[in-house]
Amino acid sequence: MRTLEHLEKTIAERRTASPDESYVASLNAKGVPKIAQKVGEEATEAVIAAVSGSNEELVSESADLLFHLLVLLNAKDVPLKAVLAELDRRHGVSGIAEKASRKEK
Repeated sequence: MRTLEHLEKTIAERRTASPDESYVASLNAKGVPKIAQKVGEEATEAVIAAVSGSNEELVSESADLLFHLLVLLNAKDVPLKAVLAELDRRHGVSGIAEKASRKEK
């Protein structure tokens, strides 16, 4: 099983656990706004690591960011495969053209 898919499954299983026993459950108990805030914090930490930290720090912060993003997707009932399908849709499309197509909508 792929790492992100395995992690997505684990997050789904822990979502309804006791918040005292599961970090995922404790985040979900605080609601989507708190989870989204945590994603923002982790993104900021990844940016700081990229600009002024080591590659090891960037790897660590990136892992934290991906984890919390998966928690957020799960809380919103958005499957990882939907995000991957969107990335597949964009594959081979110029980033400039793809961004322009979003402005037209």
